Amino acid sequence: MTAEFSVGEIPFSRAGAWFGLSPVLSATRRADDVHVVSHRHGLHPVLALVPERDGHRAATDVSADPAVLTWRSSGGRITAAFADAGTLRITGTGLGMSIIAAEPALTPFTGPYFFADPSGAAVFTFYETGNRLRLTLLSGHWTHVGEQELGTARRGVTVDADGGPWEVALEEISTGATPYASTEDFPRAAASARGDFTGFADAVAPWRDHSTPAAELACYVLWSATVAPAGFLARPAVLMSKHWMNKVWSWDHCFTALALAPGAPELAWNQYQLPFDHQDGLGALPDSVTHAEVLRNFVKPPIHGWALAHLRGRLPGGLPDPELAYRQLAAWTSFWLDHRRAPGQRLPYYEHGNDSGWDNATVFAGERLVVTADLAAFLVLQLKELAALAPVVGDTTTDWARRADTLLAALLAELWDGSSFGSRTVRTGTSQRGSSLLDLMPIVLGEHLPRDVFERLCVRVAEHLTPVGLATELPSSPHYEPDGYWRGPVWAPVTVLVEDGLRRGGATDLADEVSSRFRRTCEEHGFAENFDALTGAGLRDHAYTWTAGAYLLLSEAAQHRRGAREAAHRPAASPPKRS
Repeated sequence: MTAEFSVGEIPFSRAGAWFGLSPVLSATRRADDVHVVSHRHGLHPVLALVPERDGHRAATDVSADPAVLTWRSSGGRITAAFADAGTLRITGTGLGMSIIAAEPALTPFTGPYFFADPSGAAVFTFYETGNRLRLTLLSGHWTHVGEQELGTARRGVTVDADGGPWEVALEEISTGATPYASTEDFPRAAASARGDFTGFADAVAPWRDHSTPAAELACYVLWSATVAPAGFLARPAVLMSKHWMNKVWSWDHCFTALALAPGAPELAWNQYQLPFDHQDGLGALPDSVTHAEVLRNFVKPPIHGWALAHLRGRLPGGLPDPELAYRQLAAWTSFWLDHRRAPGQRLPYYEHGNDSGWDNATVFAGERLVVTADLAAFLVLQLKELAALAPVVGDTTTDWARRADTLLAALLAELWDGSSFGSRTVRTGTSQRGSSLLDLMPIVLGEHLPRDVFERLCVRVAEHLTPVGLATELPSSPHYEPDGYWRGPVWAPVTVLVEDGLRRGGATDLADEVSSRFRRTCEEHGFAENFDALTGAGLRDHAYTWTAGAYLLLSEAAQHRRGAREAAHRPAASPPKRS
């Protein structure tokens, strides 16, 4: 099957590339025309790609698959494909194209500069991205406009269709590069891109079939959002999106790592390690990392012990470096227990909703410094994972298991009221009870919870389950908002964490419902940042890698369960007859 998609929903790019093609220019801006969008130093639409006929903009239908983006109109067609991660080939017949700098103003510190170099190539430099894009005409005829102009001007090239078929190569380069020389024709370049993607999808989702109709597109979202090492990202990185959410946050990487682990283990391990490359002296991970910045004003929740426990089972051959992982996880755990516990208190706290990943959840609606049950639960799992790793790396002195039990006992004693968990403000010590799913996240402890606590939590979790998935705020709550970010919509990471805790605790029927409803939502509405909990409509960014990764994780597990059921009901082979 071929994964086709709207470029208005999912950017057209390929693994390793730092740029892509999309009409989405920011969280609030969408253009009529597809643009070349760079992800260095942020998101920057740098070139507009405008189909033309007879000197006027031509109306076209735009379609895409993992290898080719196509503009079509009556009697004309333009096709684009990545020859490699740094080179886009564009060819056309019956239609021309203007390739124009998206920003007309050039100042001493902002905007594009455009010139023709002596080899005949057309070069754009951009202050915003810190690099260059170079166009080389491979066939056909073009004209330049705004060449070497300063100030405000229209800058770029127009390739006309009057001379028959044409083709250009667009390269991302730094200060200089040897003249572009084509080593293969356009069909072979497109076939190469298709082969690379197919190889990736076959490795990551070999189990896909008609019952997992969105699996190939989920693979494309992950593959196309991958960038080559550059700047602060010293490893190949799967960005959250190649829209405006083009960073690696210090919990999203766990879900992409888990989805990739069996089929692309090296890439998966790199995803897990990316934030740890920037772990500070106190053990804290940054909030996010991208090409040009490392943000430390917030952190993200410590789900890394939970993730590492699963990675150990999913990575072929286990962890590549258990000692490194152990040291990193121990330091990250110590940060929370040493630097995020108020004096005399047993439970740690978040300083803001952003630290929890649930930025605006109602738990943080009053005071922002809050002791929450999810944080303690994640740290219990982290301590248990350290206990499992300690003998592997030869640490026989640190009693992580005892510390886990002590923290779990404090969680139950201080935040469990007999029917649900709550939270407590740090400044006043005021107990809070609400209708946010965040209060129920200790379900992730699964088999480690007392049975009565687990069963009561299952009842409360089921109250949040809509036909779409797990609503982050009860729809009956006065604080519920259909597009309220963490005050209602369904999110992928929460789904995976809750489903896992339910399943490990033995609530398999509820876990199956959580999984199937979320998977169906992705199949019907794509891989959005989050979903309206009542209608399923995709909200915010529509090409989120942790959503795609969650779909792959849950679909793979469902396929394996189905296979096990079918094997169990298959008639046993008859013993051979004796002669």
